[in-house]
Amino acid sequence: MSELVAYVDGGCLGNPGPSGIGVVINGCASGPVRIAKWIGHQDNNVAEYAALMEALQYAVSLKAQKLHVYSDSEVVVRQMTGEYTCRSPRLYSLHWTCRKLARSLTFSISHVPRESNAEANGLAQSALRRKA
Repeated sequence: MSELVAYVDGGCLGNPGPSGIGVVINGCASGPVRIAKWIGHQDNNVAEYAALMEALQYAVSLKAQKLHVYSDSEVVVRQMTGEYTCRSPRLYSLHWTCRKLARSLTFSISHVPRESNAEANGLAQSALRRKA
């Protein structure tokens, strides 16, 4: 369990709108972990960061050594890798918290096309539709 791989996605109905997150974490001794959570009325970038934060918190709670994340959000991936600066006041605290959590691990993040992130997307959609 020292190395985990997570697929994360956040979604909303409308932008902003009812929102949910989906996370799939592979590499756990008990098998894949699937998380689907309602996060209230948010915009898509907040939902994407909330999904990343969920994966990071889970990895830290398991005392994992490494976490690689796949996300279909170019904004989140490019901000987390430092390619983009996070200037949005609404995203800054989420970004800062994710960066702080990431420092507890050997962390990496990659962009994947939406179709390669279908399971996490489905979890996010199911979470937001249950509450919408």
